[in-house]
Amino acid sequence: MALTGAGVSTASGIPDFRGPQGIWKKIDPEKFDIEYFYRNPDEVWDLFIEFFLPAFDVKPNPAHYALAELEKIGKLCAVITQNVDMLHQAAGSRNVIELHGALRDAVCVKCGARYPLREVLKWRSSGAPRCPKCGGVLKPDVVFFGEPLPQSALREALMLAEMSDVFIAAGTSLAVYPANQLPVVAKKRGAKLVVVNADETYYDFFADYVLRGKVEEILPKLVEKVKDILF
Repeated sequence: MALTGAGVSTASGIPDFRGPQGIWKKIDPEKFDIEYFYRNPDEVWDLFIEFFLPAFDVKPNPAHYALAELEKIGKLCAVITQNVDMLHQAAGSRNVIELHGALRDAVCVKCGARYPLREVLKWRSSGAPRCPKCGGVLKPDVVFFGEPLPQSALREALMLAEMSDVFIAAGTSLAVYPANQLPVVAKKRGAKLVVVNADETYYDFFADYVLRGKVEEILPKLVEKVKDILF
């Protein structure tokens, strides 16, 4: 299995959250708390479009393609991702568990109706778009601070972690709960833990292998090593 974080997408031009040039250095993360959204939906939508919508215009990088290739040759069962950019799917990964939602839909906080996000952006004029059915505020279908993770995705991720022989944590600082518990679950069930990241992570001490560097450089090399052994 592989768990991926923001560091997997930085080479595609998407900034991470906690790095020196991260999103949280530019805006207060409390503005993406769900209670703040309910109080100030217009402001949050404007921030969302400024800081998150550029992900619509980027392409996968070698890290995404490497994981897709690892799945294609039968050595990766799933990608569990904290990212919302859908770049794993764009690279060809088929089994992707999205822990934090995705830039796919907007959902009405009042009636639960869902709309494709791209369509919503076409008819949104300013501030928070409204539900055509009930007039309720629409919310991007990504997990805000203070919101629970999608339970079905979390259950599947935990099951996969328990089943894994090798668990790769790539491009993530392993700072965010509960995603950072997945490698712990895997390791306790006997899996080898491989950490691939440019910077130190919270679980380097726990890993069997720590590969320090750019994930877009290391993961393709890792996949080539696996293919050399197999073929």
